[in-house]
Amino acid sequence: MRNRDYRIRRVNHTSEVCEDSVSVEEPLEFKIEHWVSDAYQQYSLAVTMRTPGDDADLVSGFLLSEGIIDRFRQIDEVRSDGPNTITVRLAQDVYFDPESLLRHFYTTSSCGVCGKTSLAAVQVHVSKKSTSSFEISVETLKVLPERLQQYQSEFQKTGGLHASALFNSEGKIQALREDVGRHNALDKLIGSLRDGMQYEPQDCGLLLSGRASFELLQKSAIAGFPLVASIGPPSSLAVDLAQEQGITLVGFLRDSGFNVYHGSRVRGD
Repeated sequence: MRNRDYRIRRVNHTSEVCEDSVSVEEPLEFKIEHWVSDAYQQYSLAVTMRTPGDDADLVSGFLLSEGIIDRFRQIDEVRSDGPNTITVRLAQDVYFDPESLLRHFYTTSSCGVCGKTSLAAVQVHVSKKSTSSFEISVETLKVLPERLQQYQSEFQKTGGLHASALFNSEGKIQALREDVGRHNALDKLIGSLRDGMQYEPQDCGLLLSGRASFELLQKSAIAGFPLVASIGPPSSLAVDLAQEQGITLVGFLRDSGFNVYHGSRVRGD
């Protein structure tokens, strides 16, 4: 269940009792099983607050975007061990050192950096700049906010969820994930690419329903998105990372216009 109805008192010019749909937020524990010598050992990696649903995508995207794995084929199995616990078994040849993570993850739905023990722990290595040929026109980019709203089915019910979406150069929304946490929404989207790989990140743009923070740009760079467009503004570190990684970064995206903070993948600007 992703939303729950509550009886409320709505106050405008008058007061009335009615039902309101509220987005569900629940904890999810990530566990990792990794091969040590001659057997698998289990490690509790993180607890995050999330909207239930797409949990396998969430943990898979989290492992990739946090640099714990380099590619999805390093995952042997993802299984649910209860309503709020999910376990990932890594391939036997994948080296996993819990001590090297520098923190025991506790993430809230709104904060991904919270709990990291040093600035070095924030810096996940991104191997190389994007060499994608992806481009999109000004007019196509300006229709994306409306299309995003059309695809946000849960947001339309509660108004309480962030979204991350893939789009192609014609402005078609190819995949979308929603969550109470913007970091979770992006991890779910990235993780959704692990099975089948219908869409290659380097051939798509990424659309964010809120602001573009450093961490979201970092996750985007690791996944390989060449263009990131956000409905809200970017942070200074997000702009710096976009410049460093050759990512086209668009902010304040509206049907009336937008800002290009870096890059040349928007045609006609």
